[in-house]
Amino acid sequence: MRKLSVLFLAVAFAVSSVASANTEPSKKVEENLNKEVSTLLKKPSFKIKKELKAYVTFTVNDLGEIVVLSVDSKSVVLKDFIKYRLNYRKVGTQFNLKAKTFKMPVRIVEE
Repeated sequence: MRKLSVLFLAVAFAVSSVASANTEPSKKVEENLNKEVSTLLKKPSFKIKKELKAYVTFTVNDLGEIVVLSVDSKSVVLKDFIKYRLNYRKVGTQFNLKAKTFKMPVRIVEE
């Protein structure tokens, strides 16, 4: 009976330590990062005739700068615009993630 209670206690510690370790970024951090990226992409310098869509894959380096890994879009103008506006721009969102990539849909419409 004593061995069973010691085993139960060990399992309880193991489960609680795994449950308390938060390895995934919180939704709030991702929402803040999304807001900052959308702010950086406001007011494009080119004329928009129709809705433009893209999927941007990026990471944030140790200096808090966005590093654009890829832009998946049919529009070359949109690709260049996103890379110009986002690449190596500092973000205020603080998080401690190593090698985390984000994939974000971007939609630009005429205002």
